[in-house]
Amino acid sequence: MSKEEHPSDEKYQVDHMEDVAHHELAPEQEGLKRDLRLRHMIMIAVSGTIGTGLFLTSGNTIATAGPGGALLAYALIGLWLVFVCQAIGEIATLLPLPGAFNAWGGRIFDEALSFQMTWMYFINWALTIPAELAAAAVIVDFWLPEDSTFPPWVVPLIIIVVMVIINVTGVKAYGEIEYWLSILKVCTIIMFIVCGILVNTGAIGGKHYGMDTWRVDGAPFKGDFLTFIKVLVSVGYAYGGSEMTGVTAAESRNPHKHVPKAVNTVLIRIAFFYIISVFLLGSIIDNNDPQLINTTKSAATAPFTIVFAKAGINVAANYMNAVVFTSIFSAINSDFYVATRMLLSLSRNGWAHKSIGYTNGRGVPLVALAIVTACSCLSLITIFVGSGVVFQWFVSIIGSIIFQSWLLILILHFRFRYCWKKQGRAVSELPYASWGYPYGNILATIIGAGCIIATCYLSVLNPPQNPGDGATEEQMALFKKGRDEYAQGLLGAWFPWIMSSILFLSYKLVHKTKMVKPEEADLDTGRFIPTEEDLKDMQVKAPLWKRIIKFVI
Repeated sequence: MSKEEHPSDEKYQVDHMEDVAHHELAPEQEGLKRDLRLRHMIMIAVSGTIGTGLFLTSGNTIATAGPGGALLAYALIGLWLVFVCQAIGEIATLLPLPGAFNAWGGRIFDEALSFQMTWMYFINWALTIPAELAAAAVIVDFWLPEDSTFPPWVVPLIIIVVMVIINVTGVKAYGEIEYWLSILKVCTIIMFIVCGILVNTGAIGGKHYGMDTWRVDGAPFKGDFLTFIKVLVSVGYAYGGSEMTGVTAAESRNPHKHVPKAVNTVLIRIAFFYIISVFLLGSIIDNNDPQLINTTKSAATAPFTIVFAKAGINVAANYMNAVVFTSIFSAINSDFYVATRMLLSLSRNGWAHKSIGYTNGRGVPLVALAIVTACSCLSLITIFVGSGVVFQWFVSIIGSIIFQSWLLILILHFRFRYCWKKQGRAVSELPYASWGYPYGNILATIIGAGCIIATCYLSVLNPPQNPGDGATEEQMALFKKGRDEYAQGLLGAWFPWIMSSILFLSYKLVHKTKMVKPEEADLDTGRFIPTEEDLKDMQVKAPLWKRIIKFVI
């Protein structure tokens, strides 16, 4: 990227510091503490993406679409995500608000859009917490004997208590915990890649695989186009969480430095981890191996465990179960953080009761934390209907809300650039300019819109037919299973759009909001004003060997 697009040099400091000096804090920024360092920001973004979707369900993607289809799916959704995060990086560096991209709509489009987006994003994380807690209960069952009477609600309850303690302590505690848990996940993937290469080449395990699995029945591409579309949707859920960088920007010590680095370095590493991992899995395990499907979501038959076992690591199942559990713990930690910040944003913008926006001396929104804790207790109810069942229903909704958010972020980025240009501002005035604009955004928007349309289309395709009064028990069981899956698909595909329409239109009708004129868009309130120390920090360049280590670790 050219020097002009990264105006962190002396010219930028002189020409533009006077312009931003008078900008005041946005209401939602007041009371928060800027305690997140660069290492926290990077690892939070990594942690938000690398989780159970890769460790447990990546094998199911290969079993469904074949090694080539799975690789293409991860690459395609990854490409969409690259430009989504670039859009987030550009605006969050300029306007580091706790509401993040959800707050931009009110500045550059229509206040009703921000109202709708913020509430939908809160709903997303409010549902994610009980879903993850339910999954944690299932993961712990792996270590319990079959005749165990251990109450399944104990694990979620303990995690909820720990989460409250972490969040009450402050954002720095959250950042530190995410940092160390993320390192464990990164080390696991690096170890897997090394083992995978050694197993594939026959250096360990006693068998040379090469590309043999790409030539068996069902490889490299399996199923039809609709099968591939279904895989795209599930892969999108696996990538969910990368957009959290925009939320953490509000509590970063130096957003002008930290946000761009978090966006750029993390995207490269995630592409490396996902693409290489899926390629190795597809090159070692046949797509028709029944263990790949992993219907129980158990670490014993997880794809990573299978490869580790082929490498002769006998404790692979226990190790992977521990990694998956820490991944879920890390995800819940992030869920609590993001959900409380969304409630804070809603309150400070007048879209929820003002008491919810209260923060204590540590910058913790206590009332918001109490509400999120109450929502998390829904997981204790799920044990009566089965944790796995509830998890699947929640996931069907969460994945679609994530898709909706990503598409709207791209659309808002187009609008932001239009407003910026209409106000006579040059791209060189931005603290960080996304690369690939506008062509990358156009490509990503096409991918995103295609995935969403396909999701809605698949949800209404081939409804299950009741076999009638003379049906056998097996036929009725299959019908009920198909009916539940069909209902999940309908709910997941259409709920976000129906709910969003209700939120947007009701707010617009009640408050009679109008579309913001580009020339009047507020692109200044809440801008980060770097201090002299911040400016020096942005200019300091570590030795090459240190930068390489930081990039890898």
